[in-house]
Amino acid sequence: MIYAVGNQKGGVGKTTTVVNLGAWLGSHGKRVLCVDIDPQGNTTTGFGIKKKNLEKSSYDVLVGKVKITEAIVKTPFEGISVLPATDDLAGCEIELSAAENRTNRLKMQLLTCKDDYDIILIDCPPALGLLTLNGLTAADELIIPMLAEFFALEGLSQLTNTLKIVRRSFNPSLQIAGILFVMFDPRLNVSRQVETEVEKYFPGKVFKTKIPRNVRISEAPSHGKPVMYYDKGSKGAEAYEELGYEILKEEKPESEKKKKLLFFGKKKKESGKNKDMAEGTEVSEDSSKKE
Repeated sequence: MIYAVGNQKGGVGKTTTVVNLGAWLGSHGKRVLCVDIDPQGNTTTGFGIKKKNLEKSSYDVLVGKVKITEAIVKTPFEGISVLPATDDLAGCEIELSAAENRTNRLKMQLLTCKDDYDIILIDCPPALGLLTLNGLTAADELIIPMLAEFFALEGLSQLTNTLKIVRRSFNPSLQIAGILFVMFDPRLNVSRQVETEVEKYFPGKVFKTKIPRNVRISEAPSHGKPVMYYDKGSKGAEAYEELGYEILKEEKPESEKKKKLLFFGKKKKESGKNKDMAEGTEVSEDSSKKE
């Protein structure tokens, strides 16, 4: 299965979703290829790959200089391979504009290696250009990350129009896998209102899993790791695990649920112990002052 992860609006967690969902799927025994066709190359660095050391990248694949199998890089993370992006990709759309089959370049290359992987995730740039069109043309389904904000609804409307164009002209079988709310805060009225609006217009297409705003998710890329390898017990890692099960349409095993309860029970106990120690320190300080 090939999933494009895209939204014309920037800063909505596309790369974060590719890196962390891919990492969990790989740890779950799936052979995963993450394809970076965003000129920023954040999926590449998110897996700890140094762009300056790369000799071949998605740019070389798209312009036809090398085969995709020559550019794919294996990562130290279980089950994960990456087609990396470098700064060269920034000028790729200009080169492709006059090329034949310019919207099918990625699709034709992926057909040569598709059987080597269980799941392929494509990180699309936040714009409707030839790179995004290549991603959408190659994909079976589209995952749409979005923020629970009203401006994000406008971006979703634009993306819906884009999907109509892509289906009509390039990929008639492209389906929406689901809409994923990221940096979601259920305590905010606006979050719940936007969620209700999206569910009304896209019934059955909103993922049950919501990715919360979590500092560990933000910190992990600076260490070149997905969040599950940076802090497996964080709420961010847990949310992408839930998303993984939802994508695979699998139930989370009872053993995993018990592990979670034990982990958070232990953290709570340690937190209480630290609080008691702190209070004990305060009491002893007060006593010494009285003396």
